[in-house]
Amino acid sequence: MSSRAEQYIESNRERFLEELKAFLRIPSVSTLPEHKQDIERASAFVAGKLRDAGMQKVERFQTAGHPLVYGEWMGAPGKPTVLCYGHYDVQPPDPLDEWITPPFEPAVRDENIYARGASDDKGQVYIHIKAVETLLKTAGKLPVNVKFLIEGEEEVGGAAVDTFVRQNPELLKCEVALVSDTELFAPGLPTLCVGLRGLVYTELVAQGAAQDLHSGMYGGAAPNPLMGLIRIISQLVSPEHRVLIPGFYDEVQTPSPEEMASWKRLPFDEKEFLNKEVGSERLTGESGYSVLERLWARPTLEVHGFVGGFQGEGAKTVIPAKAAVKVSMRLVPNQDPEKIMAAYRQQVERLTPPGLRVTVNLLSAAEPIVMSTSHPHIQAAARALTATFGRETVYIRAGGSIPIVARFQDSLHVPVVLMGFGLPDDRLHSPNEKFHIPNFFLGIRAVTKFWEEMADGQSN
Repeated sequence: MSSRAEQYIESNRERFLEELKAFLRIPSVSTLPEHKQDIERASAFVAGKLRDAGMQKVERFQTAGHPLVYGEWMGAPGKPTVLCYGHYDVQPPDPLDEWITPPFEPAVRDENIYARGASDDKGQVYIHIKAVETLLKTAGKLPVNVKFLIEGEEEVGGAAVDTFVRQNPELLKCEVALVSDTELFAPGLPTLCVGLRGLVYTELVAQGAAQDLHSGMYGGAAPNPLMGLIRIISQLVSPEHRVLIPGFYDEVQTPSPEEMASWKRLPFDEKEFLNKEVGSERLTGESGYSVLERLWARPTLEVHGFVGGFQGEGAKTVIPAKAAVKVSMRLVPNQDPEKIMAAYRQQVERLTPPGLRVTVNLLSAAEPIVMSTSHPHIQAAARALTATFGRETVYIRAGGSIPIVARFQDSLHVPVVLMGFGLPDDRLHSPNEKFHIPNFFLGIRAVTKFWEEMADGQSN
């Protein structure tokens, strides 16, 4: 990065932060219909800032869901094209009473900015936009061609962007996709994520009687959907945390010995992870595997919430006619979401108690991925991070899922660089989400350096 670019970043620090705060003030919660206008505002904000940064072409595409924002700067003929992906939508902020400051009133404490979406993903998306601005305002050009695709449905499955990518491979043609929606393994430690778990997210809906029934008059004779769902999910996972779906583990790919050895060298403190991040009395999971293996390389089944019956204060003794439960499975290479869903559906049918009808709904799915650390674009990103942070880059996997990553690989046939700048304690999806402000500015420097490394590699 040139000295002019460094000076530009330093002289515009306060403006960059104030703009980020304005972005964070928009409550763009994608899952709640009452925030539809906020989604529109957030997409317009992103489009406006891309234009302000100097992008040559910016468009908002209306979809069956929320708008997609596309932008491009194609003024580097003969150089690679990078597709920058991110999302402007956020999770609901509940429970509100656990926030120290309001979730959509950004607050700065101890070099962190606190707000819903600060790290996931508005702060990290904004890194890419400010990297473009920095280079175009100081050099008048970018070292590579850059495209943006920023969506508003990542937190609810990303159906619109998935369809858009499948239908527009020529518009999105590139050599590599860049995603900043992950984290550093530890503060100050440059990190590239090279693997993501897949996802099968479902809802089980159980129907019993035609209407709610008095439990005194009908208890002992009428089927209870809540009890039935409890029976089903209690038989999907063993007390030893093994998933009890036939064939579930048949295609699980074990990490290479080299990758396992690299994980053992990471600065991971199990007690600190338990106390600072999890906050429970003990960790759980499959025996015979390390914590990092269980988080990154082993599949899981989790229950997320029950709905049914009376949930208000006081008593109402009813047998509910209907109940539902959300269940997800995280998958690892080489598990196939379609095969896992089919096996899961069959197991639920086998476990359904008499008297109940259980519908199995697929809400979203994503394939697991793992990428080679020897790929030239991954290596360019590693060099950029090492130069920016002054420490050797480490490689990790992540336990979460980013559905669009597999779509980029399948439809665009390009590698994906997962270069994130969050921290493990950023409290994504939880109250008091934060983003470390120094990482915001280091991220701008690292992204510009990555583009320079790609351009240099192309000309070598």
